[in-house]
Amino acid sequence: MRILIADDEVMSRRLLQKTLERAGYEVTAVENGRLAADQLCPADGPRLALLDWVMPELDGPGVCREVRKRTEQSYVYMVLLTSKESKQDVVAGLESGADDYLTKPFDPEELKARLRTGLRILDLEDRLVEAREKMRFQATHDGLTTLWNSGVIVDLLGRELARSWREHVSTSILMCDLDHFKSVNDTFGHLAGDEVLKETAKRLLASVRSYDFVGRYGGEEFLVVLNNCNPAYALARAEEIRKAIAQKPVPSSSGPVPITMSLGLLMSQEWGYRPVEELLQQADAALYAAKAAGRNCVRVASPKISSADSDSQPQEHIRLRR
Repeated sequence: MRILIADDEVMSRRLLQKTLERAGYEVTAVENGRLAADQLCPADGPRLALLDWVMPELDGPGVCREVRKRTEQSYVYMVLLTSKESKQDVVAGLESGADDYLTKPFDPEELKARLRTGLRILDLEDRLVEAREKMRFQATHDGLTTLWNSGVIVDLLGRELARSWREHVSTSILMCDLDHFKSVNDTFGHLAGDEVLKETAKRLLASVRSYDFVGRYGGEEFLVVLNNCNPAYALARAEEIRKAIAQKPVPSSSGPVPITMSLGLLMSQEWGYRPVEELLQQADAALYAAKAAGRNCVRVASPKISSADSDSQPQEHIRLRR
């Protein structure tokens, strides 16, 4: 563990450094409070600090206040070293953001014990952060494929459409559905079906740019959002994605599984300002048309399709997606 020592007295600083290096710490030693703050405030700075109370430029409590202002960084455990013994001084030091204090002259074993307490607190903080990030990931990602889940991908689509309308560019929406997925589960088993879904997710991600969005929309259906996509190239990009899915069978525990995908493509520039739900419905109608055309193909949603046509499709649409 890295630790920072800040003390303007050379002998005291050297004694602390040798003591802590023998205890296994990686030590950085500085001679004033300003240098200490500069070391501790960056996100990759030391997370343990021993700070002398009285130092040039910035005292120990001042360093604590500077560090505590940086709320985005990992927690830094700071111990003040002081000859001050009054309760008022101790309270002032702790209220500045220090976690502990040690009165000079200090016992080396007590110092190491207090630092071990700091290490336990930092370890607890790391585990809490890890648990929080895990919960955040689970709330925003699909558990099987690790793609964005349905709620998040639709939200991202809405944000991207709003941006594209402001900037007068086009967003391409791809509603994608694996063909005959039910027969994959029936023939190869549900474990193989899960393997197919995970491999499909990998192929989709490999087929788009880093700033495009890919989400699992539901079941064997995926939603791809191609940001700032020139309508002249949108169909070609959709075809590249379709070919990437069908390029080779998916290896599974039950043997190679051949897969293909049908895609419905919608280019936002052709539709003007429409609600996200309506655009998704129209992309879904284009996907239905691809299924009806024999699957493993791309069909484009045209604004000329009437709402009456789309209203008549849902029941048949569900039947075809098998």
